[in-house]
Amino acid sequence: MARLAQTAGLTDIQQEILATVRAFVDKEVIPHAQELEHADAYPEDIVEGMKEMGLFGLTVPEEYGGLGESLLTYALVVEEIARGWMSVSGVINTHFIVAHMIKQHGTQEQKEYFLPRMATGEVRGAFSMSEPDLGSDVAAIKTRARRDGSDYVIDGQKMWLTNGGTSTLVALLARTDEGAEKAHQNLTAFLVEKPAGFGEVLPGLTIPGKLPKMGYKGVDTTEAVFSGFRVPANRVLAEAPGKGFAQMMDGVEVGRVNVAARACGIAIRAFELAVEYAQQRRTFGKAIAEHQAIAFKLAEMATKVEAAHLMMVNAARLKDSGERNDVAAGMAKLIASEYCAEVTQESFRIHGGYGYSKEYEIERLMREAPFLLIGEGTSEIQKTIISRGLLREYRSRG
Repeated sequence: MARLAQTAGLTDIQQEILATVRAFVDKEVIPHAQELEHADAYPEDIVEGMKEMGLFGLTVPEEYGGLGESLLTYALVVEEIARGWMSVSGVINTHFIVAHMIKQHGTQEQKEYFLPRMATGEVRGAFSMSEPDLGSDVAAIKTRARRDGSDYVIDGQKMWLTNGGTSTLVALLARTDEGAEKAHQNLTAFLVEKPAGFGEVLPGLTIPGKLPKMGYKGVDTTEAVFSGFRVPANRVLAEAPGKGFAQMMDGVEVGRVNVAARACGIAIRAFELAVEYAQQRRTFGKAIAEHQAIAFKLAEMATKVEAAHLMMVNAARLKDSGERNDVAAGMAKLIASEYCAEVTQESFRIHGGYGYSKEYEIERLMREAPFLLIGEGTSEIQKTIISRGLLREYRSRG
């Protein structure tokens, strides 16, 4: 059989893009990931390389200077990058989400203003819904935006902004007074421009600094504090107040495919490390891969890698088709993140004591995999989304 996680039906262009990205990962990412990750250093040179390849404009339409590729291509690129170092895929994830939201929902002026510069990486996107007192309960958002003439004035605190410091554009969800009875219909998405950096980057907007994390290092994760921060009304996404919840959820569906792709990438790398080590390490006169206990582990790991990859590809293709994919994205995110954690742990066990050493790559993967269990919604949130979708489709006629 072919190697794991192969995707049928790709165009020549898609295959060329993936081959280029894989070669870049093997040459520029994997050899440097350990050192950069342990130092919690931002991968500046790697990011510049991705800019040169045009990856920041991968899904931006050609008319705005991008490559105009599909969500599937994006997901497969993310899978390849995460195989090298998950943090690098995090650099482009929120950027893709914001570009997708502007492409799908922005006014013509917003598209023309933002997308060409996003395609080159000159403008880099971050995505902000979470707050210190809430995670998945988006309708309970407390950050408020009050209309004041031709501006909105924003007050509140946001949490867990990936690329919060290095980004120059933040898609922000805040509460506005639209007079709607349902809480989520009083939420508005804003396109907030800011300079990169930490501290008070603009009057009324402070990015306090990087939050220390167990893994997912290199990429900056921050808070954002708004105090009387002014945003022009024409920077409401689609200039449609009260529509932010649906717009952000559209972005989250893309994000869930991304998390599934990242989980697939880590799982693939964990398997690669395990199968290589198992053929090199010898006990009782033979390679440990020849012991049935290890051989069966490898078989189970490979099966999980393959299953997760296929579900991720299905969710991406469904989104590309224009059909609703909340259930498919939830399923892909659920199984890929759970299998990633399981495959990584089995690889860790196969490595034995060496897996606990910082000299071995599997140690880093063990700290990265848990993030995917909570990113873009926990497994329990995915089960809630999936079950609601199933009950919608299989409603009882009794």
